[in-house]
Amino acid sequence: MSIDGPRPLHDRYRVNRGGQSTFDAVVRGIETLRRHDVAFNTLTVLTRRNAEDPLGVYRFLREAGSGYMQFIPIVERASRGGADGAAGLALPGAAGEGRVTPWSVDPHQFGAFLCGVFDEWVRHDVGRVFVQLFDVALENWLLGRTSLCIFGETCGRALALEHNGDLYPCDHYVFAPFRLGNIVETPLASLVDGDRQAAFGRAKSERLPAFCRECDVRFACHGECPKNRFVEAPDGEPGLNYLCAGYRRFFRHIDACMRFMANELGHERPPANVMAWIRERDQLASRGQPGRNDPCPCGSGRKFKKCCGSRE
Repeated sequence: MSIDGPRPLHDRYRVNRGGQSTFDAVVRGIETLRRHDVAFNTLTVLTRRNAEDPLGVYRFLREAGSGYMQFIPIVERASRGGADGAAGLALPGAAGEGRVTPWSVDPHQFGAFLCGVFDEWVRHDVGRVFVQLFDVALENWLLGRTSLCIFGETCGRALALEHNGDLYPCDHYVFAPFRLGNIVETPLASLVDGDRQAAFGRAKSERLPAFCRECDVRFACHGECPKNRFVEAPDGEPGLNYLCAGYRRFFRHIDACMRFMANELGHERPPANVMAWIRERDQLASRGQPGRNDPCPCGSGRKFKKCCGSRE
């Protein structure tokens, strides 16, 4: 179910062809599913508008009965001349070919949204509400790999097929320059396993800027989706992800909790134990922040300045 938050936030962009509200129709659909005990997933697109209210959006979805949530940041660029991409959009990942649209989420705003939602979730809803981004982050902390393509070291196995048989390397790359071929003319397997698609997948890792390669949370995102790599790194190297600042803030913010949950899973204990652990940590913090050289209250065994104190 695509829903972007309470009515004012949802109706900012989720309107029908006549420009009218879709909120009531979506809520009726959710109520029907709940009435028949059908589990459902909510997909929330994060815009510059609703990303300002992380707790309002999350709590609304939780109260609406969503036990499975996806938060998708919208990052779109209008092409300068209107000819570079379809529907007036700049080609994905191409530097200098467009301006970020005013409805696209801001990187720092995006990071603050994720941190705000995580802080609510990790204290109250672990094991009860499943947020895709948090689940795949835990995969990385536990296994060193993820099942979500945007955070994989390489990509290229999630292709997009159009109604006429045209095949593209990804649903973010449905633009003429990226067309692989047509399955009516060429066997699907030949296109999927061909050299061009393989090169597309490898490029995600091969074109990662040095700034990313040296990042302490590279393992958690691997530069995220190539479609968003259109800004320059601090040293001027091209190919940095537009959302980099938000992801770095978020992954550093959740590190202690993720390490705790990964350890619980590794010992065949429920990761939901983190809720009691973080309550204890909050109580310690309320009595006064530890000194920089004191043991970290998270229980890591490291000094506070080398652990949670370095990630705030």
